Amino acid sequence: MSFLHRVCAALARARVRYAVVGGYAVALHGAVRGTVDVDIVLTWRKESLVRAEQALLEIGLVSRLPVSANEVHEFRREYIENRDLVAWNFYNPTDPSEQVDVIIAYDLANGRTQKVQTEQGPISLLGRRDLIEMKRESGRPQDLEDVRALESLG
Repeated sequence: MSFLHRVCAALARARVRYAVVGGYAVALHGAVRGTVDVDIVLTWRKESLVRAEQALLEIGLVSRLPVSANEVHEFRREYIENRDLVAWNFYNPTDPSEQVDVIIAYDLANGRTQKVQTEQGPISLLGRRDLIEMKRESGRPQDLEDVRALESLG
């Protein structure tokens, strides 16, 4: 099972509403895009963060920062506004190429998702229109390239 599918399966088992949003999402929507890490967004509730943290720990990932889900939830605004932290990173200490970024600057509460069925199982993606909007708002060069690629799909 691929790393992406292990992450998605763990989140599903933990009953976490999530959506893949990074390079994997762009590629699964049909645009050419390479990536290594898995970027996800969650519904911004403490319970969602706690369940996601537990799910990621259960598949062998650890937080890069010495913070817990409760702290990320409580200090979200501080992290974003004063520390330029937009993602909470988890990684596999035995295979550093396995990384997940939980994007804390986005709330999936009003986001539209779509399920993509793959040979290895379902993956929840942020819908294309919402993904384009999210990436446009970030303004990062790679995200703006992703916007162009996604919009060119028609």
